Amino acid sequence: MIPLTLVLITFVLLARERPRAASAQPSSLRQTLAVLGHRDMWWFCLFYSVTFGGYVGLSSFLPLLLRDQYGLAILTAGYATALVAFVGSASRPLGGYIADRIGGIRVLTAALAGVACVYAMAARLPAPPVMVATLLVGMFCLGMGNGATFQLVPQRFREEIGTATGIIGAVGGLGGFLLPMLLGVMKQTTASFAPAFVLLAVIAGGAAAWLQILSWREQGWRFAWRVPAES
Repeated sequence: MIPLTLVLITFVLLARERPRAASAQPSSLRQTLAVLGHRDMWWFCLFYSVTFGGYVGLSSFLPLLLRDQYGLAILTAGYATALVAFVGSASRPLGGYIADRIGGIRVLTAALAGVACVYAMAARLPAPPVMVATLLVGMFCLGMGNGATFQLVPQRFREEIGTATGIIGAVGGLGGFLLPMLLGVMKQTTASFAPAFVLLAVIAGGAAAWLQILSWREQGWRFAWRVPAES
């Protein structure tokens, strides 16, 4: 509680709302909730549930996987999980940084494709060192995808950024709940974690493919988001 209290005090003292134009009027509740009617909102929810959901879900479930599948001591599994989770956190700002320079769609597509490959490799249930190294790469990709997603969201939802980030973040957290549940159910049903990783690989690969379809289709995302030229 002490660190949380210090952060709260710091935030209260230093945080400021952005200036609003004198003519700007706060959005009504109806206008705010209208963002739920945009299909793009739900595509972003899908992508973020794969990236952030994967990060949260693996971080919470990995100690159990390493213990049950490989018989590692819980302390050793905890250290491995801490390392993997740190890589996922550290790569998130890197994903946003690179997305600013080469485009969020490119970074997110590459990250999702990388995650799909990692899950496919994990489905083989390799030896513990290989498994941890594989998941390190996977967490790096998941973190990159998290950063790229929120490089894209403000471009699409400029005026509804608070509502959009709240909804997308919430669905991403839901993905973090579903991933451990999927791994647990598959283990209980099939006596192996492999089918769950295969299904996760299909989901991540499908998300990468669909992102490319969205960006390539006529009047696609990138062009619809451009700010109109000032007269």
